[in-house]
Amino acid sequence: MSAASSSGAGGALINDVLTDDVLRAVLARLVPEAERDAFGLVCRRWLRIQSSDRRRLRARAGPAMLRRLAARFPGILELDLSQSPSRSFYPGVIDDDLDVVAGGFRNLRVLALQNCKGVTDVGMAKIGDRLPSLQSIDVSHCRKLSDKGLKAVLLGCQNLRQLVIAGCRLITDNLLIALSKSCIHLEDLVAAGCNNITDAGISGLADGCHKMKSLDMSKCNKVGDPGVCKFAEVSSSSLVSLKLLDCNKVGDKSIHALAKFCHNLETLVIGGCRDVTDASIEALAFACCSRLKCLRMDWCLKITDSSLRSLLSNCKLLVAIDVGCCDQITDAAFQDMDANGFQSALRLLKISSCVRITVAGVRNVIESCMALEHLDVRSCPQVTRQSCEQAGLQFPGSCKVNFEGSLSESDPSVAIFF
Repeated sequence: MSAASSSGAGGALINDVLTDDVLRAVLARLVPEAERDAFGLVCRRWLRIQSSDRRRLRARAGPAMLRRLAARFPGILELDLSQSPSRSFYPGVIDDDLDVVAGGFRNLRVLALQNCKGVTDVGMAKIGDRLPSLQSIDVSHCRKLSDKGLKAVLLGCQNLRQLVIAGCRLITDNLLIALSKSCIHLEDLVAAGCNNITDAGISGLADGCHKMKSLDMSKCNKVGDPGVCKFAEVSSSSLVSLKLLDCNKVGDKSIHALAKFCHNLETLVIGGCRDVTDASIEALAFACCSRLKCLRMDWCLKITDSSLRSLLSNCKLLVAIDVGCCDQITDAAFQDMDANGFQSALRLLKISSCVRITVAGVRNVIESCMALEHLDVRSCPQVTRQSCEQAGLQFPGSCKVNFEGSLSESDPSVAIFF
């Protein structure tokens, strides 16, 4: 029955009874997107209300369709025009599309353009000119973008809180220095794979952006201790997440700086930082014991049992740890985990290619970590499915144990931690 149909003989029409405010209250209670879309199918009036109240939109469209979407959904705050990485032959959004976006979605707060290979500095300038309310922009893997285009965004969108430029290989230190001058409220920067960024860029960012909560400089192999140490000191109380995967110039000085200044740190990724030793990790375990939740330090080849014991005994909130390929780790790292009645909150443990670990060590883990959901023991020659069965190990029912497979394979269920 349509909204205009009567509810019975002599009944009132529903659209005569329900005001726009009442219909908006009903719409607000519909959480699934499919139910909100169904609301708009009742009649034109309900469609108008549903369209005006819509705040998020994901689309693949050219200029003509974008104009129609802008007219139909005037209240859009978040627009996702990202391109699938698998469609590498298709450029996705181009500069002409961004001209329509900048003119039609004037209240936009969040814009996602991942893998849009057709976007250039010209399109970015249009965004910067006409979307002053923008707070978050993701242009990861938009490979034609350079400092010039993104500087235009920074100048026009000075309330920016999040910038994602992962894989934009033309970006240099100059952009980070511009960030520190124009966007002092920035909280989250993802610049993984921007290989031209150096310590000078990180230091320049620290000069102006003092409220940073999250920084990802993974695979920026020119970033080392000087930049990280300065950033840690400036972002001391606000920093929650720092990712430095494969930044091979990062060593103990950086970790000691984090231990000294960043006591609210919850997530740290230092996989591949081969100069990190037990001394700095133990200092971190004591300094961040009340906050640290996720630590990835695979391929930190100088790490031993001492680091792992310190982390497991001091960091009560630790839920995920990756020490894959740390070949000095042995069963001793997991002894006495339940001392003093301590119950570990660990949900993820990756010990792949830790060749000295045996079934005895795994037994200690599962007896002490009742919340364990994911255990990775790939390429541990002494820990196989058969050896665990022969030893009578009983893994928690909710625990997924990975015995085999390539170490290059990623598990989506693990990605949420790191």
